[in-house]
Amino acid sequence: MPSGQFHHFGVPSKTKRSNETYIEGGKVFVTDPASHPYHVEFVRFESDSPMPDLCQNTPHAAFIVPNLDDALKGQKIIVPPFDANPTLRVAFILDGDALIELMETKS
Repeated sequence: MPSGQFHHFGVPSKTKRSNETYIEGGKVFVTDPASHPYHVEFVRFESDSPMPDLCQNTPHAAFIVPNLDDALKGQKIIVPPFDANPTLRVAFILDGDALIELMETKS
């Protein structure tokens, strides 16, 4: 897998936070990890979220990669690539017992 740069640590949470952003496709609310001193992103899922239980209940590490398609080759894909917003494409993989989010910024 191509190396990536650490971006954030994602933590599932049931607590509503004032600075959440809603991602409609995943039916999930996320906080901005850049605003947290340790780059923690809190994620809160709606009860009917289509995201797998593994993503809803397991913390994850997230990395920016230069090319998402290349980074996914040979990986166990849990959530295939999707556009999280107009400038960010993401996917989730499982590496051993570790849930990893791979992120590619788009122009």
